[in-house]
Amino acid sequence: MKHVLIIGSGLSGLSCAIELAEKGIHSTLVSPYSSERAQSVMAAGGINAAIGADDSVNQHAEDTLKSGGSIAGKEVVTGLCSAAPEIIRQLEGIGVVFSRNEDGKVALRAFGGQSRNRTAYAGASTGKQIMSALIRVARKYECQNIINRLLGLQFHSALIKDNKCYGALLYNEKERKTETIYADAVVIATGGQNVLFGKTTGSMQCDGYVAAKLYEQGACLKNLEFIQYHPTTIETPQKRMLITEAARGEGGRLYYMDGKRRVYFMEEKYGERGNLMPRDIVSKCIYDAPSQVYLDISFLGKKLIESRLFEVSELCRKYAVLDVTKESIPVYPSVHFFMGGLAVRRDHKTSIDNLYAVGECASMYHGANRLGGNSLLSAIYSGQIAAKAINELAENKEHPDFNEYISAQEGMLNGQLSSQSNFSAVYIRYEIAKLMNDCLGITRTEEKLLEGIQSVDYYLAISEKLTYDSDVSPYIGYSLHPMLLLARAILTSALARKETRGAHIRNDYPERSNEFAFCSVCKYQNREHRISYVKEDEL
Repeated sequence: MKHVLIIGSGLSGLSCAIELAEKGIHSTLVSPYSSERAQSVMAAGGINAAIGADDSVNQHAEDTLKSGGSIAGKEVVTGLCSAAPEIIRQLEGIGVVFSRNEDGKVALRAFGGQSRNRTAYAGASTGKQIMSALIRVARKYECQNIINRLLGLQFHSALIKDNKCYGALLYNEKERKTETIYADAVVIATGGQNVLFGKTTGSMQCDGYVAAKLYEQGACLKNLEFIQYHPTTIETPQKRMLITEAARGEGGRLYYMDGKRRVYFMEEKYGERGNLMPRDIVSKCIYDAPSQVYLDISFLGKKLIESRLFEVSELCRKYAVLDVTKESIPVYPSVHFFMGGLAVRRDHKTSIDNLYAVGECASMYHGANRLGGNSLLSAIYSGQIAAKAINELAENKEHPDFNEYISAQEGMLNGQLSSQSNFSAVYIRYEIAKLMNDCLGITRTEEKLLEGIQSVDYYLAISEKLTYDSDVSPYIGYSLHPMLLLARAILTSALARKETRGAHIRNDYPERSNEFAFCSVCKYQNREHRISYVKEDEL
């Protein structure tokens, strides 16, 4: 009987597991924590679908392609947008309660870069509602032993031979030992690279290690230079907290003070819908503002705020001691979403056979900049697409002998546990986060990117010689070198793209260039990071 191993149990991982279960295919969901703690739960704004009377699939696709800097594949984007209305119906069918208009239809609001109101939402907790519904469905299949859930396990590496994946080596942090799971296919659903950038709006569970390790093992990465900054976040001691785009979708206005006068700079520059320009444009305008930028939603009224923007109200009250019904919110852009990740084909297969990637860790649909409201949609859709492709795979009747590889990896882990060093892997990770934010901010230059590459190369050189204090998590130790490789690949991709497109803004190359009207693909070969450019539909 066919068996699929899914690394990650957030929205895309659950979507894939459920679709497989409906086809009678068994899967094992592996993650350090439960689905209730996945980043997907944090998504507040909504999910896109062309279900409004004045909207269409073609318009949704056109907005997606335009926001993505015209490098996303038209065919795959159209497939995503075409599936959206049915996905909304599926979600309603499993219990997601979307907000409604007075006429009883699903309420829709506008997000950045959209020409129509097409973002459906469930109050202020869309992600939580969708995740809760999918978790209930998954548990039904768990009771039937079609889905198996394993918690407390970290990915160590894939079991790959002759460019084919046969399973994964996992690390049990509590028992400090490895576990091996063989499978007919492996699906990676581990989110973005938040930890690599330190304080972001995303979950600190998402560190990019899995994609980094697979890159080291031969998988290609794509569009790494495109890092979306969300325009409106607030500072907290632990992370940047997101002020959802729904606040501007409901009519919130951005401004800065010129003396005693409010300057509504987005409206002055782009007109009535200026506050809902694509995220890269709004972030750059806030970055260029001469003084602190504020978001005002107080005029919307307490009733609307408490019913539709309750999360914003609570977040600001808790973390900024602000009453948003009376006061404006001081905002600044922060790293929010990674358009880049594992390079996948339209069926979500990576460059390694039987290895798939879904959700934010897979680079697909978003091009150079994600359209607001498309993340939940693409997470669900990508999981379904991968499951349908896996359904067509043949079973692995037998697998190669990986005993020698597994023994070598266990030996390295035991060596880390039994030795000590004055070097701190945690310190290096902290320094890399500062470096990545400095070199890969809203605007970039060749000088800063080269400085970043030089620093990462230094850390790479010493990382291979380090041992780690036995009190430090072995995961911190064995993940360091691959994550440094990922940092190097991102910087190399940003340096190679000598133009400004979407979320990649080069001060030294401020114009868009036809030479780079393609997706970037990065491959690690012979200890070199090699960049090529291809059309997404041709992957």
